Amino acid sequence: MKPAPLHEQIRSGIEARILSGAWPPGHPVPSEAELMAEHQCARMTVNKALTALAAAGLVERRRRAGTFVARPRSQAMVLEITDLAREVAARGEDYRWDLVRRSTERSDALGPMAPLLRIEGVHHAAGHPLAFESRLVNLAEVPAIADADLAAEAPGTWLLAHAPWTEAEHRITAEAANAALAEALACPLGSACLTIHRRTWRGAAPVTLVTQHFAPGRHELVARFGARTG
Repeated sequence: MKPAPLHEQIRSGIEARILSGAWPPGHPVPSEAELMAEHQCARMTVNKALTALAAAGLVERRRRAGTFVARPRSQAMVLEITDLAREVAARGEDYRWDLVRRSTERSDALGPMAPLLRIEGVHHAAGHPLAFESRLVNLAEVPAIADADLAAEAPGTWLLAHAPWTEAEHRITAEAANAALAEALACPLGSACLTIHRRTWRGAAPVTLVTQHFAPGRHELVARFGARTG
């Protein structure tokens, strides 16, 4: 089989380090000069590889500063993945995360049978329940989360800082609060809760599946659009 072009080999090598989590968000990527020396190639070859990585949203190229692993986000999504802790703090409110359950299991909930970490807990804002979260994390893709202190830090906050993703899907519904949810959110039984279901992937591999039920009247989703032309 004919080997891939050198720029593709360079791109895939860097991509593998990013997607494996070996290079977390903000990690510096070797300079063009360093990559040229490592691969014994022209600057154009290295530039082509870095340009492809930037176009895929995996790296950020900063003028005069260099190239860095990009934050895990997608510019094309209507809803970006936000950190509730930061969101609450930005409103000037006190934030608290209460871990309710943490366990491991083997399940096909994220695709093929795999070891999963299940985390459940409640996000609080200004002393009141904001959202009940139930999350599954693929331990095969994010093994480091097994040692994370998820009582001190919400799993979403930890994942945004340590586990880059390349694709995400949101599904938004309104769901009636059952007895357990009504107790967790301090709301009447049967209340309509804004519910966000989210899946993320790293390449073709699933990373996480999370459902967040928000207390009635405590959260809203806003998206601003421009007219499409051309």
